[in-house]
Amino acid sequence: PPSPKKLGGYTNTKLHGMLASFGYMLSLGGLYAIYHNKNLYDSPHFTSTHGKIGIALMVAMVGPLLAGGVFLHPDFGVDKTNKFIRKVHKIFSRVLIAVAWMNSIYGLYGMRKQHPMELILYGVPLLILMPLTLV
Repeated sequence: PPSPKKLGGYTNTKLHGMLASFGYMLSLGGLYAIYHNKNLYDSPHFTSTHGKIGIALMVAMVGPLLAGGVFLHPDFGVDKTNKFIRKVHKIFSRVLIAVAWMNSIYGLYGMRKQHPMELILYGVPLLILMPLTLV
């Protein structure tokens, strides 16, 4: 069978890069909103486990973004055929995305654990959708 790279092709690879970059920018917007809200209420930043995991994820996600944009970009990637970089990019990104999904559920649980119906309504769709983002 053809490799996943051959199935994806040029257009899908570029779309993947644009969507991943846009998703990261949206995450930065969310981080800004949370940071600003903490400032408004004079609350300390990144004190919870959820917050520490979140900021670590934001920093760590720069690695796969740079690897994709600098090394693997189909037009100007400096090492776009390197299978090792591609494999690390793929695995590391999936690990980070899985941890991010789990951290979002963990953060909700920390705020709303006394409201189990909210946890179910939010958490179950996340758990169902998570594997789809890791394919």
